Amino acid sequence: MNELKLEFQLETTEIPAELDKVLVSFLKAAVENYSPALFEKLYNKNSSILKTYVWATYLPGARFTQEKILLNQNRFIMTFSDADIGELIEFYNAFVLMKYKTYPMHQNSMRLISVKIRNIPEIQDTELIIKMKSALIVRKHDSTDNSDEYYTCEDLEFEEMVKENLRIFLEKLNLEMDISDFSITPVKAKKVVTRIWGKLVDGNIGIYRITGNLELLNLLRAAGLGTRRSLGKGMWEVIY
Repeated sequence: MNELKLEFQLETTEIPAELDKVLVSFLKAAVENYSPALFEKLYNKNSSILKTYVWATYLPGARFTQEKILLNQNRFIMTFSDADIGELIEFYNAFVLMKYKTYPMHQNSMRLISVKIRNIPEIQDTELIIKMKSALIVRKHDSTDNSDEYYTCEDLEFEEMVKENLRIFLEKLNLEMDISDFSITPVKAKKVVTRIWGKLVDGNIGIYRITGNLELLNLLRAAGLGTRRSLGKGMWEVIY
């Protein structure tokens, strides 16, 4: 299993609060520059396409205001993984083509200066202690009125709804996988308010215990947990 580590250099240490929009735009630009066919496959506006990738950012010394994120260095790191290894390779090639190009953001700009492939050991245990690298978003979507209800580690329905989100994810991928032994239990978890596409929603960070079969856990390690994964949410790492 592999993940990609991208390092960006910034013109200044102030970046937009809606960094997710900038980075999704960057992903789309990288893919379109590399392969219009892959861009059409992933981002066709006429259909809702479930992504198998997930990403998270490391923002050194980040302080958050309503409109900006203030860093203590003029750089940040993005970690990117994909359950589809072929697609991950294509993203790697797309990122390499974007190296050293100046990419605009509000009152600032960024340049991708490094793209590295990092090997991740296959998961060998059916019970893990994990830490969220980006907020876990658990939601119930009502298609009749297009409304969303979000759940946190403080809610009694939390585990049930994580499992329901997982069931829908697998169903949309046409993957038949046993999730009967999947569980998630907060260990040192925290409810947070996080920004998704300009909207503030409830999310979850911290440490959790998860269980499941090895095939499922390895898939989730590469694809992320919960919803909004392609918007920079739901990435995790094994800590024990």
